[in-house]
Amino acid sequence: MFAQHPSTPVMEQDRAEFTGLPVEPYDPAWRFEVELTPAAPAHFDFETGTDGVVPFDRLGIAEIPGVGSLDVWRLTSYGGGIFIPVRDALAGTHGGTYGGGRYLVDSIKGANLNTDAAPDSLVLDFNFAYNPSCAYDPAWACPLAQPGNRVAVEIPVGERYFGSH
Repeated sequence: MFAQHPSTPVMEQDRAEFTGLPVEPYDPAWRFEVELTPAAPAHFDFETGTDGVVPFDRLGIAEIPGVGSLDVWRLTSYGGGIFIPVRDALAGTHGGTYGGGRYLVDSIKGANLNTDAAPDSLVLDFNFAYNPSCAYDPAWACPLAQPGNRVAVEIPVGERYFGSH
């Protein structure tokens, strides 16, 4: 679907060369089940080209052992849901990760792995971190990792980035 769907973010001139997404092999060490800890209220608005202003409120913070902390955001319009972007130390490097970060959880898009989680916890599986659509086509407007969603460690799993956008 990524190569041929009418709504693919892969630019038309890049589709003939597209052979699939570069994803690292699954490593169970990068799957965490964590509790959400309280955080001071925070908010950001994101202007999109098609959906207008999309508002986000911080629900809390997820502390990931060996990685750091990530703000957990709630999308307060559109379809609602949880949103957790992450920008790691490989961001912006060729063959590393997308410079603006990747999406770890975007429950409105179906990236929700919490079906087997204990109550009051989140499953954060970095193996499923994926690039936002704007990584493939700069015409897309994507909310990227806010300061509370940037970590100093390299996250060597999930989707990689070799593009130029």
